[in-house]
Formats: sequence, structure tokens, C-alpha cells
Amino acid sequence: MREKLGFLVCIWFLLCVSSLGSFVVEKNSLKVTSPGSIKGVYECAIGNFGVPQYGGTLVGTVIFPKANQKACKGYDKVDLSFKSKPGGLPTFLLVDRGDCYFTMKAFNAQKGGAAAILVADDRIEPLITMDTPEEENASAEYLQNITIPSALISKSLGDSIKKALSSGDMVNMNLDWRESLPHPDDRVEYEFWTNSNDECGPKCESQIEFVKSFKGAAQILEQKGYTQFTPHYITWYCPEAFILSKQCKSQCINHGRYCAPDPEQDFSRGYDGKDVVVQNLRQACFFKVANESRKPWLWWDYVTDFAIRCPMKDKKYNKECADEVIKTLGVDLKKVDECIGDTEADVDNQILKAEQDSQIGKGSRGDVTILPTLVINNRQYRGKLDKGAVLKAICSGFLETTEPALCLTADIETNECLENNGGCWQDKNANLTACKDTFRGRVCECPVVQGVKFVGDGYTHCEASGALRCEINNGGCWKKTQNGKTYSACFDDNSPGCKCPPGFKGDGVNGCEDVDECKEKLACTCPECKCKNTWGSYDCSCSSGLLYMQEHDTCISKDAITEFSWGFVWILFFGLAAAGVAGYGVYKYRIRRYMDSEIRAIMAQYMPLDSQADVHQTTNNHGGV
Repeated sequence: MREKLGFLVCIWFLLCVSSLGSFVVEKNSLKVTSPGSIKGVYECAIGNFGVPQYGGTLVGTVIFPKANQKACKGYDKVDLSFKSKPGGLPTFLLVDRGDCYFTMKAFNAQKGGAAAILVADDRIEPLITMDTPEEENASAEYLQNITIPSALISKSLGDSIKKALSSGDMVNMNLDWRESLPHPDDRVEYEFWTNSNDECGPKCESQIEFVKSFKGAAQILEQKGYTQFTPHYITWYCPEAFILSKQCKSQCINHGRYCAPDPEQDFSRGYDGKDVVVQNLRQACFFKVANESRKPWLWWDYVTDFAIRCPMKDKKYNKECADEVIKTLGVDLKKVDECIGDTEADVDNQILKAEQDSQIGKGSRGDVTILPTLVINNRQYRGKLDKGAVLKAICSGFLETTEPALCLTADIETNECLENNGGCWQDKNANLTACKDTFRGRVCECPVVQGVKFVGDGYTHCEASGALRCEINNGGCWKKTQNGKTYSACFDDNSPGCKCPPGFKGDGVNGCEDVDECKEKLACTCPECKCKNTWGSYDCSCSSGLLYMQEHDTCISKDAITEFSWGFVWILFFGLAAAGVAGYGVYKYRIRRYMDSEIRAIMAQYMPLDSQADVHQTTNNHGGV
């Protein structure tokens, strides 16, 4: 029952918002250049996914497939490909509405080789915005991989294109986004409607990734005065009849004036909606204070760092963690807290009241009901929340020839590490920092110095690791020289951390204290022993002319050692002498045997010659008879 009531409350929130204004469908121009029977300019609605070519145009030829005309399955299964051949025009795939998500149609068209997708409406109605699915079973992976532009066209235009194609005509058209966003001057004003909730599934994850990747470009544009950026947060109010309900109390602040849905959609666990509202308010106040100090771009650092350091899954989504992030960025924490005010008071919060007023569309801009939403030059951006796509849209909002260099090249870096070290870890003694200045903006990442890798979170600590770690600032460990002796808590044995050497105690980082082995009875404990403590070690001596044996921690007579030593020397001497004599006898014996064998071999060579001479002499005597 609790979950059902919570669901109804959320529905009322949406009804309250929708009753205040209207949703505007953003459109671009579609120009059919052939055949003559349907030649003309038409409107089409930009899909809220894929990558619209803001500021540009795309020319192609239209194909209506013979099979799978609703594009609800892959075209490889029906043996169709729409990839254009060399020298040919790009393919615009026309498909029918219905049976599956708009995003699934676009993804299947993209995999089939189409350069753009046109979805023909199946009913006569005003154009609508094709949005991404909200269902939990919708695959986030394919949603983020859609890169082709998409457009919804009217049923009548779809029927006309199909008729021309069935008659054998080639339908060529030009998709034009040049006027989709106004570009009145040399500065672009844009808003980013977002949310601090990080447990709302794929949309929250893609939103956080976008902020991380886009922050560098956003800060460059803002610092150089090319843009005027403002973050906004959607909140709802609780219907008056439910202000005292458990649902509104857990989801709202200021007596039901400002509410957000439960992050996990489960009122019995995790964080509540009011936690999200408070953090949204803190981010809005952070921007206000940073903007007053003429550093509005710090908002991107705060939101990025908070998402990394204070996620809900780690139970760090709270004021304490947020305050630590704010401190590292050098923004006045007291002013932020004053801006937030008393969230339990039965009064209006001026920041959130202004946010609710801003949700209502004014002029050509419609109500903001989708999260996240970008509004560029008072026109809602449609398409994939991707750095490249969004940057292209913002750049199309500049008056022609006034675009900043960032719009012409991606080879540019910021210089955020020069101020407050970017809020990252730093070791001033060794001139080491975790702040890296990249085109994506400042990144807090532990460094690699002279082949030594540092590990840690990059914000509060980094620690050297590996075999050579002691070469860099002694691995961040304690080290001291005294009385000509040097001791260190860093060991080049691949062991992590710091540990005090033998003879010392402590954490190895802040310091190591000498251990008094004598006082603590750790050594030199025999009755005859006399112990004296030294720095890092000890000296032990024996009374009555005895000699101390450290390995046995005992005292023995010097005479016994001398007798034992000379006895051992004589035994060693006679042993070596006996071994020498025996070795010499073996050597002589082997030499004698070797010489005997050589003599026998030589004699064996000559003995047969004497026999042969006797036989030859006998033969000659017989021949003379």
C-alpha cells in the first residue's frame, strides 16, 4: 500500500508540473529535392537520442525496406544492408511507427548501415518528440550507442514518399539543422537541467559521465566569456492533501514545497527523496556562491568530485562528504550553508522557488519535464547527451565567424591545476601532485614519477608503491639521521605502506620512536648481562670478564671460547692435511696407470711388425731351394 501511495504522489507531482505549461517539440527542416511530385520543405521532429547535426546539413536518398518495415529487429536477419557504396549518397531509412521503441528502430537502422532514420507516424496528429524508453528492462547499452540522427515525419509525408518509391522514383532529400538553434550573437547562453541522484539507473549514469567528459570544454568556454552557463534542478511540490503523509515527509522539504522521488523507489531503505532535494539545493547554492566570486565554472568540479567521492552506494551521499569537497575547491562553505537555510522551516526557499518558476517555459522554450535537459539559446537541445554532440550544438549557437577556437579544434587544454592544485592531493615537499590538466578538465589521479607508481584516491592521499618507491620522497615514510646513523620506515621489498625499522615503534609515517630494549626487557636479560639503550638499538656487556653472545642472549667465559677456538683450528688443520695427502696419493696412482696404458699401446703397435718380418724371411728361404 505504501509503494502504491508513493507512486500516486509522484503522478500528482507530474500533473502539477504539466498543468503549468506545455512541452515544446523541437524541429528541423526537411527538404525533398526530388521527385517533383513531392518536392518541397517539410518539418520533422528531432529525436531525443542519437546525434543531430546541429549547425549542419545532411544529403541522402530515401529507402523503404521490403521487409522489417517497422525496424523492430536487426536487418542482418532479413539479409538487408543500407550501407552506401563508394560514390553513392548516404541512405536515409524510412520505417513505420509502432510495435517497438523508437530507439530500437534507430539502433537497428544504424547497424544496417543507414546514415539517418525517418519514422513515419501511423496517425494524423501534431509531431511529437521521440524519447528514450523509461522502462527498467530497456537496455542502456544500445541507447548510448545510437549515433545517427533521427526524425519523426507526418503520416501524410510518409505516405507520399512510399508512393513515389513504389512508382520507381528516387527520393532525395536534405536534412537541415542550421536553424534548429538560434545564433543571434557571439555569446551562447545555455542551461543544464540535472539532478544529484545517482541511483536512478542508466540515465543517471550517462548524465554523470557526460558531466565528467564535458567539464573541460565547459570551463574553457566559461572562463573566456564565450558562454553564460546556468545549472538548474527540477523539484515538485506535494499536493496539499498529502503534506502530512509519510510519503511527502520523506520526499519533501520545507513542508511539502520542494520534493523529489525516492532514489531507489523504495521508502523502506536507502536514501529518501528529501536527501536528493537537499543535495540539489546545495549544488545550486554552490553555483550561486561561486558565481558571485566570479568563478561559476567551479560548479563542474564540485558536481564531478561529489559524484566520485560521495556516491549513494558508499553511504557517503551526505553533508559531511559534500563539505569536504567544497573545502578542497576553496569556496566559502559558510555562505553555501546560509544559502541552503533551514530545510525544515515552513517557509519558501528562494533558490528552489526560482527553480520551480524556471521550469515553466517562456517564449519559444517549453516546460522542462525531461531529465537531463539542455537549453541552448532558449531552445531545448534534442539528441544524445554526448560531449561531441553537445559541443557541436553549442558551437552552432554562435553567430557565424564568431565561434571560439574550441569549436574548431579539440587540441586544447585548460590550466586548472595552477589554482589550489585543483583540489587534488599534493606533496609540497617533494613537488608531487595528483592534479592532471587534460582537455576533459582537471582529473585527480595519483601520479607515476620516475617509474614509481603512486596509488590512492587522488583527492586525500597518494602513496608510492613498487620496488623503487623509496627513491621518491622516501615513499612518504619517516626517515631520520642521528649520531651518524640513518634509519628509514620505507623498505624496497614491494611491501606496501610504511613500517618502523627494528628498534623503533610508530606508524612509520608521522614518526618512529626509539624502543628502550633494556627497560622493556626485550634483550640482554641474562643475570650477568648489563644493558645500555642506544638510538635504534642497544649495547650489552657482561660482568666478571665474560663475553656476551647476542644470538643466544647469554654470557660465556672468554677462556672457554679461546680453548674451543684453538681446538677447532687444530682439527681443521689436521683434517685439511689428511685430505691433501689422500688427494696426492690418488693423483699419483692415476698418473701411473695412465703411463702404463700408454706404454702398452705403443708396444702393441710394434710387435706385429716383428712377426711379419719373420714370415717374410721364411718365404724368401723357400724360394731359394
